[in-house]
Amino acid sequence: MDLYEDLKWRGLIQDISDEELINKLNNEKLTFYIGTDPTADSMHIGHYSSFLISKRLAKYGHKPILLVGGATGLIGDPKPTAERPMITKEEVEHNIEGLTKQAKEIFGFEVVNNYDWIKDINIIDFLRDYGKYFNIGYMLAKDKVKSRMETGITYAEFSYMILQALDFLHLYETKGCELQVAGSDQWGNITSGIELIRRKTDKTAYGMVMPLVTDSNGVKFGKTEGNALWLDKNKTSSYELYQYLINLEDSMIISYLKKLTFLSKEEIEEIEKVHNERPELREAHKILAREIITDLHGKEEYEKAIRISEALFKGNFSELSNEELEEAFKGNEIKNIEINKNIVDVLVDMGVAQSKRQAREFISNNSIEIKGEKVSDLDRIIDNTYVINNTYLIIKRGKKNYYVSKITN
Repeated sequence: MDLYEDLKWRGLIQDISDEELINKLNNEKLTFYIGTDPTADSMHIGHYSSFLISKRLAKYGHKPILLVGGATGLIGDPKPTAERPMITKEEVEHNIEGLTKQAKEIFGFEVVNNYDWIKDINIIDFLRDYGKYFNIGYMLAKDKVKSRMETGITYAEFSYMILQALDFLHLYETKGCELQVAGSDQWGNITSGIELIRRKTDKTAYGMVMPLVTDSNGVKFGKTEGNALWLDKNKTSSYELYQYLINLEDSMIISYLKKLTFLSKEEIEEIEKVHNERPELREAHKILAREIITDLHGKEEYEKAIRISEALFKGNFSELSNEELEEAFKGNEIKNIEINKNIVDVLVDMGVAQSKRQAREFISNNSIEIKGEKVSDLDRIIDNTYVINNTYLIIKRGKKNYYVSKITN
């Protein structure tokens, strides 16, 4: 299977600008770019789903460039419904530093910053050298602009399309970049760049967009309770990422394996067979988590995520280090409490129960577990034998509620 057929089989092609691109992908070595604006100092898992296609192209000998939009990030790509909040130049510079480091470490791309070539263009040159090539009717017909016409769009946002087209032209002229790759929401910007290159140089450039990776309801991949899952493991731990991946909906998991891993068609078809026969085993989910976490953070991080998950499942926290315990319970309120006290008092101190009466009910109903042991004795004294690593007391209430405290005595 050649490159283009593989991309089609994986569901990674939504549109291409010219049929000639198929031959170029399969038989030539193209320089291409994919861009991101520095709205944060780390990419998130949604970026990973887009940028992975660039790694695929690189494996076939094509040369990737990552463009970080130091200039365009100061303007903001028009959102479908409202204007993006402006971020300061200082924030942009900080974010660019983080994204550049991350892109080189994870993807191994050459990284360029469009601020380097846009910053010295004055307004007269911008209008004469670029603006005159854009017909207002052509720009108004683009989906992103059209969707904002009723609610209003600023001239700054309206100009974003020209800036991105300018980027494509600059990389075409300075680096021989013939192809821009992006998610489908960038189709209008990409075709504007292709048109600018044609009108300025009388040459042909190409664009390719992939469908946005979503769940069955159309929610973007990686959106969980309104929060992004970051590629920086210090912001989103490998364990948190593992938990997200292992709980993805069954109906989408094979599609994710195609789009988000380098497993072969034969391997994925075999996984699909097992998944269809025994979906409750979640083997496909586990393989997806293994492939993504190992690709992003390495084998050790994946193994750590497994170790934390198994410890939580079994309630055997003594096998974990303090660092791993902190990962496991990230987001939990961790109180400092004293021990060598009655279990009832400890439950109240930790916030497991709101009152002593409620604490006694939990204990009597066998709802309380410490270090894998049900506590049903109302007079039980909680001492150091219950403390993990001389630091943490962890109490489980019911099936999924964990409470963690640091011991002060």
